[in-house]
Amino acid sequence: MKALRGGFLALLYAVLYAPLVVMVLFSFNSARSTTSFNGFSFRWYENLFSDYALLSVLQNTLLISVLASLVATALGVVAAYGIFRMKAGKLKNAVNTVTNIPLTNPDIITGVSLMLLFTFVGRLLGRTEILGIWTLLLAHVTFDLPYVILNVLPRLVQSDRSQYEAALDLGCTPSKAFWKILFPNMVPGIFTGMVMAFTLSLDDFIISYYTNGHFDILATKLYSAVRKPISPSYYALYTIIFLVILLLLVTVNLLQLRAETKHLRKRKERRTSR
Repeated sequence: MKALRGGFLALLYAVLYAPLVVMVLFSFNSARSTTSFNGFSFRWYENLFSDYALLSVLQNTLLISVLASLVATALGVVAAYGIFRMKAGKLKNAVNTVTNIPLTNPDIITGVSLMLLFTFVGRLLGRTEILGIWTLLLAHVTFDLPYVILNVLPRLVQSDRSQYEAALDLGCTPSKAFWKILFPNMVPGIFTGMVMAFTLSLDDFIISYYTNGHFDILATKLYSAVRKPISPSYYALYTIIFLVILLLLVTVNLLQLRAETKHLRKRKERRTSR
């Protein structure tokens, strides 16, 4: 049974990570072939940094991902704090349900509905070409926001509310109590939510396809590029992106582990002091 379980896990990880290994391997291939490795070379990385059209699309992608993650994080922190301060009841349950709907809603429905909304607003404003960078940014903020809320809200729930209430009783204003007591506990959730929002924006295709107009990002550019033999420069680009995302995820996990260890240590100290 143990050997069977180990074999199943090995097969599972092979299916998950074999495509990434192949992509990274062939990004260093000296030839364009994706079936035989002709020799180690940085040729496609050199081509990548001289392909200004592809670098321009990468710049567009990073611009949208960074702006969407920052805006969604700012709005998500405010929304999470508002939900946290709400009294338990039907209204709070309704708000939590509405927050979860975008997570379960199929991307194609979200993309089409946002496209129809933007087009309708564009007609009201007398504009025939409204889809572009701003509609794409709004769409990304829309689907990023719930992930930020659901990363920040548990941190608020886990915080010691008695400390916040004690600070208010001792004369702190609500804003000062928030920054002194609640915000430090929220920081790991904020960082995790921001990184998740960034990676989701970087990865999204379906919603971007319906809301980007003529503003290309990597996902939509790659979709048009696969209709003809794809340049291995894309392998090099996505290898770099994969390594950057991997580094971010490792950093987030280490920060979460550090925060949880610190939280457990404080709880243990409070118990022993009693």
